Amino acid sequence: MADLYQKALESERRSLWAECRLKGLSQGTPQRLRIVELDRMLVDHAAKKAS
Repeated sequence: MADLYQKALESERRSLWAECRLKGLSQGTPQRLRIVELDRMLVDHAAKKAS
């Protein structure tokens, strides 16, 4: 079965990353900080799935 939570996080991350590339946003912007937070959430989720 598809992991919808993981797919939603990855989709949001891809969307934000595309926006950052398009606008040339530097580190420290809210979008870049959200990407870092999403990365952390994805790692935590993968760890929970593995255990």
